[in-house]
Amino acid sequence: MAAAATTACWLLALPAHAADAPSQPANTKGVVELETGSANGISVRIAEDLANIVDDGATRRVLPVVGKGGMQNITDLRLLHGVDMAILQQDVLEDARQHGTLGLQNSVSYIAKLYNEEFHLLARPEVKSVADLANRKVNADIRGGGTGVTLARLFDLLKVSVTVTNDDQQVALEKLRKGDIAAIAYVAGKPAPLFRGLRQEDGFHLVPIPLNSQVTAVYVPTRLTSADYPELIGPGDTVDTIAVGAILAVANLTPDSDRYRNVVNFVDAFFTQFPSLREPGHHPKWAEVNLTAELPGWRRFPPADDWLKRNATVANTGNNGDLRTVFQRFLDERVQSSGGQGMTQAQKDELFNQFQRWLTDQAH
Repeated sequence: MAAAATTACWLLALPAHAADAPSQPANTKGVVELETGSANGISVRIAEDLANIVDDGATRRVLPVVGKGGMQNITDLRLLHGVDMAILQQDVLEDARQHGTLGLQNSVSYIAKLYNEEFHLLARPEVKSVADLANRKVNADIRGGGTGVTLARLFDLLKVSVTVTNDDQQVALEKLRKGDIAAIAYVAGKPAPLFRGLRQEDGFHLVPIPLNSQVTAVYVPTRLTSADYPELIGPGDTVDTIAVGAILAVANLTPDSDRYRNVVNFVDAFFTQFPSLREPGHHPKWAEVNLTAELPGWRRFPPADDWLKRNATVANTGNNGDLRTVFQRFLDERVQSSGGQGMTQAQKDELFNQFQRWLTDQAH
């Protein structure tokens, strides 16, 4: 009774407009919600970049929402009213489809493929290789996150069995220091904020991933360098790993609804102003993005597809220097993973010119 009386007094003390607030519809015209992964990765920064170029203070606004990543973000996108878009891992989408997630391909489409996110394996000093982790504890972030999916698929390909733990990555760092776990796995665009400030002197190092034919058939081979993590990787050294595509996905929205129109408005602003995201001050991962890249087996959001068809020349126009750099890095990493001989600059330039002609052909 006392509690009830206290609650009643508190309610009576509220201003009249506060009591009526829930019945007042919020002004959601032009507002879209974009769910990201945790702040330990880079998707929050990517969402911030998008908000900065899309928000105009009057007709458009992006509200980033920090999610749990992975399967949980897919569930939120499908079922939570208000979550319009989400940044998802490509292998998580594929895993969900393979496991028959009900109506997934009818309830989720994509706006664009984004950048690649690298697989990081941070371990204690005694762990020299992936094989040393057999039957030991490896943290894969919170349950339902994308790292767990990648870790399971990758280690199955490598035929290494580990005991997976599901602590928040900051908690896992402390457990790694104490020796309670042997390693931390994390999928995030480099350089990942989680590893900021970590040093080899503290007993941490990044473990290379064996790039055999089974692994490279599923994942893109790449490298972590001293430029990415100067305190964890020595000058001039590299660490082989794999990369996972990040996707900007959109919920199955009713055409002509306010939410649908809001997303259409977002797409137009994002695609139109995309070149500015490659400029200094934005995350360097934008240099990897090709708006016209397709996601096989998945449907592109129709207004996004229409925009790209209407503006094929603009969509294929980016920073040519950035594209050339990314392409040459791709060639170097492919040669390294296959054990082949290096290429001369003239050979790389010729292949890049062929690649550009191919891109032009794809637009027609």
